[in-house]
Amino acid sequence: MTMIEINLQTVRDRIVAACKAAGRNPAEVTLLAVSKTFGAEAVQAAYAAGQTAFGENYIQEAVDKITALRDLPLVWHCIGPIQSNKTRLVAEHFDWVHSIDRLKIAQRLSEQRPEHLPPLQVCIQVNVDGGETKSGVSPTDLSDLAQAVAALPRLQLRGLMTIPEPAETDAQMRAVHRQAKNLFEQLRAQGLPLDTLSMGMSADMAAAIAEGSTMVRVGTAIFGKR
Repeated sequence: MTMIEINLQTVRDRIVAACKAAGRNPAEVTLLAVSKTFGAEAVQAAYAAGQTAFGENYIQEAVDKITALRDLPLVWHCIGPIQSNKTRLVAEHFDWVHSIDRLKIAQRLSEQRPEHLPPLQVCIQVNVDGGETKSGVSPTDLSDLAQAVAALPRLQLRGLMTIPEPAETDAQMRAVHRQAKNLFEQLRAQGLPLDTLSMGMSADMAAAIAEGSTMVRVGTAIFGKR
């Protein structure tokens, strides 16, 4: 077995254990392998071990990999910040975007999504704990943004994404994730058919799963240190 294959199995085992502890079905949680800074060969190795969903932060680097691996049935997620001059690349190459934090970016993605491709699957990034260095819409502005994004013709709003600051204790981390889950449920109560809560990374995966995450984003634990 390759090191990536071993690492993937270890992460999958962690997801199963966290789901069991939370009384959840592991099938409810998708593993997103964050492959930023790693080359196409690392993605190929992960695909050979059964991984098909990959997250990328750096758009041009990601487009190069997407192009090189276009013959593989991979699903590509943009999880990093998007500048206005990069929206066309994202709209043309990615399947998912997790990091929408303002309407202007969503509008450009919708306008630039090619007609021959299915709607771009998107999540809104919410700054759930008010971290000063984190991107994301504030919880108070979330509802208006979500309703506007849901109305765009070439996007399909799937849910929320969060990157909270690290907490000192598991209980504190769970409390922050619980806030995101509550926001998610509030939007669903408003009639938005959301199904994705992109929440949790290597360090806080179990806490996120305990509070309802449906997608965890893991990089170093799969591919190694950058």
